Amino acid sequence: MHAIWLYLVTAVIFFGLDFLGLRYLVKPVFERHAGELLADSVRMGPAFAFYAAYVAGLVYLVSLPALRAGQPSMALLNGAVVGALAYGTYEFTNFATLKHWSWQMVATDLAWGTALTAVSAWLGVVAVSRLS
Repeated sequence: MHAIWLYLVTAVIFFGLDFLGLRYLVKPVFERHAGELLADSVRMGPAFAFYAAYVAGLVYLVSLPALRAGQPSMALLNGAVVGALAYGTYEFTNFATLKHWSWQMVATDLAWGTALTAVSAWLGVVAVSRLS
């Protein structure tokens, strides 16, 4: 039962924070450097699939072990590692292969994804710990 609550709480946190981060941090940088690559509107199906799978992996690999250990700080650290790996894979692959990808895009999205993943995992563990 803890896993379900942890998933739901973490998903809400992740989505809420990412909505703000994408809108105010990431999108302006991407529009400036590679605006012609951006879709006119977000494709919700792939976005939902990403969020669902990413949060499930985050909960399985990071949040549940931290919750079971009673150490929310473990979720913060391990969430940062997972976030850096996931967002780094995306950003550095694009930087290596796409003409208009810039260091500013890499730095912005990598920093955001690392922080977003770490904070979402940590807050999810803290919230579920206090609820149980």
